[in-house]
Amino acid sequence: MKTKTASILATLNVLSWIAYIGISIKCGAIIFTYFLSLFNQQVAKDLYQGLNLYDLMHDSFVNYSLFVGITTALLAIKAYVAQLVIQVLSKINLKSPFDMEVAQLMEKISLMILVLWVLSLGASIYQELMELPNMDWNGGEALFLSGLIFLFAQIFKKGVEIQAENDLTV
Repeated sequence: MKTKTASILATLNVLSWIAYIGISIKCGAIIFTYFLSLFNQQVAKDLYQGLNLYDLMHDSFVNYSLFVGITTALLAIKAYVAQLVIQVLSKINLKSPFDMEVAQLMEKISLMILVLWVLSLGASIYQELMELPNMDWNGGEALFLSGLIFLFAQIFKKGVEIQAENDLTV
């Protein structure tokens, strides 16, 4: 019989897969429609779920491409973070939960969320300066989340040390 913790981890794993697939589809759809818009400019009117960049494309193709590139990069980083979470959840062993590989994956997640925050901050500044269409690039909570996950990674590392020490004394 599964424990409550095992059930929660299994549920989180499924949710992580759903998030990963959904973000990847959105990222792929934007990339696909961007390249399609290079051949048919009318596609820019509905790039993805009502995102109308037709006027931006005609005003400045560079700004249009940069806008799409930033949006794609943010989505790609989010998809990568979801993939790292899937890896963490698949590596956790409840009988011996503290593992250096899990701690390193958690640090990598923290770093990628920090990169996401920096890119979101830069994108918001760029959006304001260039008066681009309003896109929700607000990543303010990402800095807090990055720090929190980094803290958990450090706790995990300490747990690895204690677990290794206990294994030696038995």
